[in-house]
Amino acid sequence: MNKTKYDEKNLQRGFFTRFLDSVEWLGNLLPHPVTLFAMLCVLVVIASGIAAALGVSVADPRPANEGEWIAVNSLLNAEGLRRLITEVVTNFTSFAPLGTVLVAMLGVGVAEHSGLLSASMRALVLNRSPRIVTYAVVFAGIMSNTASELGYVVLIPLAAMIFHSLGRHPLAGLAAAFCGVSGGYSANLLIGTVDPLLSGITQEAARLLDPAYSVGAEANWFFMFVSTFFVTIIGGLVTEYIVEPKLGKFDSAYAEDNIDQQRMEGLSDTEKRALKGTGLTMLAITALLVAMVVPEGGILRNPETGLVSGSPFLRGIVVIVAAAFIMLGFIYGRLAGTMHNDRDVVNAMAKSMSSLGLYIVLVFFAAQFVALFNWSNFGTVIAVAGASLLESLGLSGPGLFALFIIMCAIVNLSLGSASAQWAVTAPIFVPMLMLMGYAPEVIQAAYRIGDSVTNLITPMMSYFGLIMAIAARYRKDLGIGTLIALMLPYTLFMLIGWSLLFFIWVFVFGLPVGPGSATYYTL
Repeated sequence: MNKTKYDEKNLQRGFFTRFLDSVEWLGNLLPHPVTLFAMLCVLVVIASGIAAALGVSVADPRPANEGEWIAVNSLLNAEGLRRLITEVVTNFTSFAPLGTVLVAMLGVGVAEHSGLLSASMRALVLNRSPRIVTYAVVFAGIMSNTASELGYVVLIPLAAMIFHSLGRHPLAGLAAAFCGVSGGYSANLLIGTVDPLLSGITQEAARLLDPAYSVGAEANWFFMFVSTFFVTIIGGLVTEYIVEPKLGKFDSAYAEDNIDQQRMEGLSDTEKRALKGTGLTMLAITALLVAMVVPEGGILRNPETGLVSGSPFLRGIVVIVAAAFIMLGFIYGRLAGTMHNDRDVVNAMAKSMSSLGLYIVLVFFAAQFVALFNWSNFGTVIAVAGASLLESLGLSGPGLFALFIIMCAIVNLSLGSASAQWAVTAPIFVPMLMLMGYAPEVIQAAYRIGDSVTNLITPMMSYFGLIMAIAARYRKDLGIGTLIALMLPYTLFMLIGWSLLFFIWVFVFGLPVGPGSATYYTL
């Protein structure tokens, strides 16, 4: 009996592995990501011209634009050509992730080249259980969303280095961190920056039916608090039982030449003293930030509302962290003897920037594609058409929510912004599902599941290029198919598992998704 179960388990695992191998093979038939984005730019221009000529359009669901239509804009004309030529540079320089990555890497570069990151990692993970490290990486990725995009530029490359230092495959560490940072985007123990953004859109959509309805930033806090641990468990299990076994043993022959230098050894006495001094400095920096954020009149709180939400502290978290890394890296370097003056700091920054060559090239073409896609209105048209199709099916209850989550996950593949997608679809689904008896807070929670899980497998996600560049350090021939196949198990298991948690939460126990949030709505 035991042997039969073992054989069945191996057969199932073999089938899933072959499926992922097929995804990777098909994906890697695609050209280099830079070439692919260039080809997609051409495709969007041609497709927009065809769609505009055919009159492809959808009714605008926003109340302020009632009676108006959203049509595909043609880029295959003189106006499109003029716009492309005149805005290529601004498309590139205004691409939001570019500035975030460059600023953060200035600080990370100093901390890395001084030896601070290496020493800190060794102190944290050496002699620790590999399983604890796996789940800690996923959990840290989820929590990093409180600090905006910091997880992408700091934690993901750090996790790859941690796994490599422990003799594990670095791409498994990258995948685990990516799962937490991007797949678990909506989950958190704290109320993050995305909560007030989405709740504001939900409230406006709910007021189409109930003008007095109010939705707060804490609307989904209970559900997302529990989801943090649930996503951590799923991410850890997928990493250990699917992703890491499939990757096998890491072969540095396929990686960059200096990768083996990342392997960790025990801390020397000098490094221990340097870490203690750096730790005291970090406490001083933290105390200073607390003094500027915690008091009601703190200078880094929102000057208009007096709250932390929307404050300079949250909006400038990347700058604050980069500055902290520079100071801590230099202090560690001075104490450890690896840095002596400002010239060493500048050289560390320059080396960090030089490692981003591939990312910058890729971002140039990715930025053009995203701009063209937005100009053409394809993303909005796809979102509205998908929402209308789901509405026309006439389903109710769990079946409708299941299709709603799946639709949001699919639309997220082409319309990566959480707020943009919700701004278009909320006016349709929030009033519709309210009439069917469900509270806006519950509808928003379901949306956030679909909006998160496919972040891992879409090149439209703003930081996909950065993840590709980081992964290429450990596998020089890595293609889009390899990365998608690596992350697909997380998407599938999170989509199924997180949706089941939602259905049990709402339809079995009828629990509130947040403090004061109703599960059901009555007129």
